Parts: sequence; C-alpha cells; structure tokens
Amino acid sequence: MGRPLPSDGSRRGSDDAQGTGFGDLLRRHRRDAGLSQEKLAELAGLSVDAIAALERGRRRAPRPHTLRLLGDALRLGAPDRAQLTAAARRDADTTRSVLRLPPVAPNELIGRSQEVEEAARLISERATRLLTLSGPAGVGKTRLALAVASQVAHRFEDGVCWVPLAPVLEPAAVTPAIATAIGLHPLDGARLTEEIAEQIGRRSLLLVLDNCVHVLAGATGVVSTLLEYCPNLTVLATSRELMRVPGESVYVVPPLALPTDDEDSASSPAVRLFVDRATARGCPPTGQLDQVARVVSRLEGIPLAIELAAARTNVLTVEELAAELDSSFAILGGGSSTGGSRQESLFGAIGWSHALLTPSERDLFARLSIFAGGWSLNAAAAVLSGRLVPGPLERATALDLTSRLVDKSLIRVSRDRGIARYDMLAVIREFAAGQLTVAGTDEETARNHAGFYIALAEEAESHLRGPNQGDWLDRLDGELDNLRAAMAWAFRTEAMTEAVRLAGGLWLFCYLRGHYAEGGEWLERALKLADAGGPELAPYKAKACLGAGMLAFLQCEYDAATTRLESALAQYKALDDTAGTALVMQRLGGVARERGDYVTAENLHCQSYDLFESLGDRSGMSWAHNQLGFVAWLRGDLEIAARRCKRARDSFRVLGDGEGLAWSLISLGTIAQYGGELAEAEELLQESLALSQRLGYREGVAWSLNQLGIVERRRGLTERAVHFLDESLAEHRDLGDRWRSASVLEELATVAQQRNRTEYAAFLLGAADGIREVIGAPVPEIEKADLQGTKQAIEQALDRRAFRAAWSAGRAAPLAAVADGYPGPSASPDRSTRL
Repeated sequence: MGRPLPSDGSRRGSDDAQGTGFGDLLRRHRRDAGLSQEKLAELAGLSVDAIAALERGRRRAPRPHTLRLLGDALRLGAPDRAQLTAAARRDADTTRSVLRLPPVAPNELIGRSQEVEEAARLISERATRLLTLSGPAGVGKTRLALAVASQVAHRFEDGVCWVPLAPVLEPAAVTPAIATAIGLHPLDGARLTEEIAEQIGRRSLLLVLDNCVHVLAGATGVVSTLLEYCPNLTVLATSRELMRVPGESVYVVPPLALPTDDEDSASSPAVRLFVDRATARGCPPTGQLDQVARVVSRLEGIPLAIELAAARTNVLTVEELAAELDSSFAILGGGSSTGGSRQESLFGAIGWSHALLTPSERDLFARLSIFAGGWSLNAAAAVLSGRLVPGPLERATALDLTSRLVDKSLIRVSRDRGIARYDMLAVIREFAAGQLTVAGTDEETARNHAGFYIALAEEAESHLRGPNQGDWLDRLDGELDNLRAAMAWAFRTEAMTEAVRLAGGLWLFCYLRGHYAEGGEWLERALKLADAGGPELAPYKAKACLGAGMLAFLQCEYDAATTRLESALAQYKALDDTAGTALVMQRLGGVARERGDYVTAENLHCQSYDLFESLGDRSGMSWAHNQLGFVAWLRGDLEIAARRCKRARDSFRVLGDGEGLAWSLISLGTIAQYGGELAEAEELLQESLALSQRLGYREGVAWSLNQLGIVERRRGLTERAVHFLDESLAEHRDLGDRWRSASVLEELATVAQQRNRTEYAAFLLGAADGIREVIGAPVPEIEKADLQGTKQAIEQALDRRAFRAAWSAGRAAPLAAVADGYPGPSASPDRSTRL
C-alpha cells in the first residue's frame, strides 16, 4: 500500500515515489495538476469510476494504453511517466495469482540457438496467439519450449505459466490442470473454463502447455475458448499432433544437425550433445569423434536417443555402441508404423536400451510406468512385490533394480530434504507402459499401485491432526498425481472397495488443502459405487458419508451436507462407533451454526463433547470446546466464548494439533477485536495467519485475513483493511466458502462507506445479500450491529433510486465479478427498470 499524501499535497522526492502505490501516485499527480476525478476522466477519455477504482486500488495493473492516456491527460514528463508505470507493475506483482513457473533445465541446451530464435520470433509477432512446437517424440520439444519461454518472458508483463500435462491421464483433466497452474481453485467443474478465462482476463500472459498429444481432445477446447476471451494471452504448446485450433501457428522442431563430409565433426550439434552427455557420465570420448558421428547419424539426430546412447558409455566404448546400433536396427520396427522414420528411430533407441535390460530390470521398468508424477523406493517395492508394506528383501531388490535403471538413464532421481524420489521422462514412460500392456501385467500392477496409495492415505489420515500434520500434508501433496491415478483406476474398474476406502481416507486432506470440489466429487462417485456393496463396506461408507457431508458443508451446500451427515450418523450408530458418532454430531453442529440455529448447534456440540469425554478422547474434547466457543462468539456471548477457546487453545498446544491451534487463535483474536482489544487481536490473528500459511491450511489463512481486516478498519487504517479483506475474499471465493465471502463483502462495504464510496458500498451489500439468499444463511448475530450501522449510513447518504440501483446491481453480479469493482450506475441492469 502507498504512503499517505503529505498534508500540503506537495510532491515527494523521487526516492519516496519509488515506494508509493499506483493509486496514491495517480491521486498525487491529479491533485498537483489541480484536476478533479471527473476532469481527469474527461481529459483521458475514461470513466469517472475507472479513475476512482484505480486510485482506490480496486482495479490494478492498468494496461499500457491506459497509462499513456493518463500520462497525456496529466501532462507528465518522462520521469513521472516512468514512476507511474513502475508503480503499476509493482502493484500488479503483489496481486497476481501465483503461477506455476517453468522448471529449471537440468543441463545445457546444445545446438538449438537458431530454433530458439525462430520460435521466439513467431511468439513475438502479434498475429501469433497459439504456437505449437511439433515433431516426433524425443526431438526435444519440451527443452526447446523452456528455452523459448525464457527468451520471451520479458514480453509478458504478467509472466509465464507452465502446465505439465504428462501426468494428466484423461482429456477431461486438462482444464483442472490449467486451473491449478494459474493458482485457481475451482468451485464448479461445469464452468471451469469460464473461471479460468475470468482469472486470466486481459492479463499479458504466456501459457505453456507441455506434452499435449495424449490429451489433445481436452486441450483444444480449453485453448480455443481462452484465446477467444483473453485478448492478451499467448499459448505455447508442445505436441506431436497439431491442435487444429483457428489461428494456430506451427513450428516443426527438427532433429539436431548431423555432421557432414565437408565439416569438422566436433562442430555438429548432434556430436556436441553426445560428447557433453558422455563427459558428464565420466566417459569423455576423446579421439573418437568419427565413431561418435557414426552413432548420432544412425540415431538420426534425435536428442533423446543420443542421450540414451551416451549413457551407455559407462559400460561400452563408443565403437561398441556404434557396432551394436549397426547390428540391431531391426528393432526400429517396434515403433509406430504411422509416425514416420523419426518416430521409429526414437522407439528404436528406447527399444534398444530396453533390450539391454535383464528380465528383472524389464519387469520393474514396465511396472514403474504406472506411476504419475514420480514415486518413492517404498512405492516401487510395493508395486513390484504386490505387498503393501514391503519387507527388507523386497526393498533391497527394488533398490538394486532402481539403481541399475538410474545408471541406464531410463529413470531419473531427485533429492529433496533427505529423501530420494524417482521419475521418468514422459516418452520413456509411454514406452514402458506399452511393455506393461504387452506383458499382460497392467491390471495387476494398477491394483498394486492403488493398494499402496490406499494404505498411504489411510496411514496419513491418522497423522493429519497431530504434531506431524504439516509433514504428512506435504507428503500427500507430493503424491497427489498418484492418488488421482489410483482413484481413476478404481472408478474405471468399478473397484468399489478401493474407491470408497481411498476417497474416505483422503477427505480430511482435501479439506485442509482446499480441494473441496475434487474431494467431494470423489466421495460422491465412490458412495454411488459402494451402494452395491455388502456389510463389510459399512465402516468405509460411514466415513465417506461423513467426508462428503463435510466437503459439501464447506461449499455451503447445506441441504446436501445435512443429508450425507445424517446418513453417516445413522451408520455410525448402527456400527456402535462412538467416536464416529461424536464427529458427525460436531459437523452437524457446524451446519446448524452457519444457518443461524445456535441452540441446535450448541446442543450438538455438547452431545459431541460428552461422547468424546466418555472415550477419553482429548482431541475430540478440545474440538468440542473450540466449536462451542465459536458458537458463543457468533451469537455475541464473548465471555463464554473466550473461556471455551482458551481451554481449547491450551489443549491444542499440548496435542500439537496445528489446525486446532490455528482455529482457537482465530476465535480468540475475533473475540478480542469485538471486545475492543485491538492490539491483542492483531497479535493472535497474526500468529494464526503464520501458522496456517506454514501448514498450507487455506481456510485458516482466509479467516485470519478476514479478521485482521476488521481490526485495521476499526483502527481507521482503511487502506490496510482493504488489503487484508481483498486477500481474504479471494481465498474464500476460491475455496467455495460463500458464507464467509458474504461476511467479507459486508465488511468491505463498511470500509467503502467510511471512505465515501457510498454507491459502491451499496453494491457490495447487495452482492452479500444475494449470496446469503442463495445459500440460506443469515448474518451472524455478532456481525449484525456493524452491518445495520453501515446500511443506515448508506441509506442516509443516497437517494432511494440510487440505493436500489446499486443494491440490485450487486445482487445480480456473480461473486467472481464483484472484486473487479462496481461498474457504476450507467452500467447497472436496473437503471432503466421500475425505479
């Protein structure tokens, strides 16, 4: 946020201006020029609301054209224009969503300078909206895309977003993968493409889709839509097959140039690549360049084939490599019969490397193709042996075979925080998957894979509320692609037991990491499958019903949540499961709480406490205390709330429950701010914010920001209040929590009214009222006084017609559009109706 203007309105020095926000700097220049917002809007050819929104910071990252119009209208010199542009960029940097950045290349890109320049030139041309890097598998499309993205990144003000599609298994999963990469956590899969388009908007962005060919049907549709609705978006794709989207430009990536008879072999890119990779393996081919030229020529300059061949220099001389290739090229026929000679050369290189493996190495190599997004040594041993908990012998066997495959460059190893993890290049994984199918062990391997990840999910579940919560959340995050693959297998094969166990085991993870919609869909599909199951599935179905109810509740689908939770309650009672019964009562109490039925909520939480107490379950008792405190402060009984939540906080600290501690701190901070103890409230809420961010607990982050915004508003620091509240609204909206989104909008309306943006405040109140009507949740009792005061102040400041128009415009606006600011009465849909 920018610093406040000096009282005399004079311009500060250039150093000060460098740290000023765009809105403050624009306001300063306008006042120095003696212009009102209306006059500046007239001179610049913009609307008054646009100027107001820019100054307030509600609209950020103005386009270069807008900056030029403002500079001309204000008659700014070059230094002032540069400062204004820099401020706009700084503000944009602080507000844009977190993009998935391109990965760092593992080694030097050799012999591709011309291709990089040519592809970069095509992207830099305004007419090129979609550039597809095409060519045979293994020709180096991904590496070239990385280099091109780096070369042109400076041309895209909002950055480069990398979307790896290799782990994606189905065309329908392309759109969610793009959403995740741009930092969007969707609520409704039915309009996910539209949500992505809204998120990108007019941003100047390069979207890189890597490895599209196996999910082309899913990629073409979303790319076509995004290019239509996002005018400043450019897409760079890598695919062996064209997308055939209107306006597509294609750059066919050629093989590396081979040595010719009239040139020095050392200057050939293909030879240089082989020499570099062999040297990196500790085997520099000194004095053997003629044999190197023979090898790379036989491999037709395909980079992946060259790298695989160079990897063999740890066991063979270059002469032996060349001789082996000369005698075994018949295996090139194992590649695609329709992909052309280059496609066959690539599969020939991989097939040749595969032919050198022992039977046991081949078996593991094929089975490892079942993994998506990498794997651990334990996972490899489980898939190989079929045992969920591999013993020392199985682990030793897997370790030995893995080591051999790493040495042969068929799998890669990475190390993070003392743990080794493995993966395959996408094209090698594809080849290995074909071998798995040929061997007829694909279904057996998929079942072993699913069994391992079901066991992992169920083991993790018991640690997701305790001192190691963060580590287990990170572990599941790292295995998310594999968990999704296991889930997809269970649904595809209608494996009801595996589906309901895995979905039920993951619901708490989905809650803590904000995967509400995806987790809810898994649970509903699993429960539908499990309807045909017998009594042996009863405990898993009860847990899945609990999870489905909880995730529906978190998305404010109260009727659906109640149905699922009541079903879970009946099932747990039938199972005589006291802990499960208590937990469901706690969740039903949450539904009643948000619907404003505090008596029912309190009764359910008390019953839950009694059941947990009968079990001696300290964690459950602590959560019951915290929930009772939550109900108490929502209804305005701050003394009881503080007593309950302090007791919960102290217990959570002892138990090491990070989620519980974050929640109790949020409640105590909220109680303090409503009690007027703002310094104490800020301290508690900052602690909860830091803890929630460390855990990746998004709901805790959103609530902490919400309450910090109220603290700053009560202090009169409205700029800081808007910052916190805007961030909170974005989090709640992405999570799907419309109940809290409505409360944040109402608080933003209070800030807007205090800053004399009365019409905009009415718009925000209308938006909040529309949300509450849809979900059927009233204003919490504790928030009613502030809301009523805001509404009265707005009604006194606006005539009835203006109030109704702004209010109705807010009610009609979708939540995704509300954060863009009030469009003004001229754009109101009610402007010409009955008022």
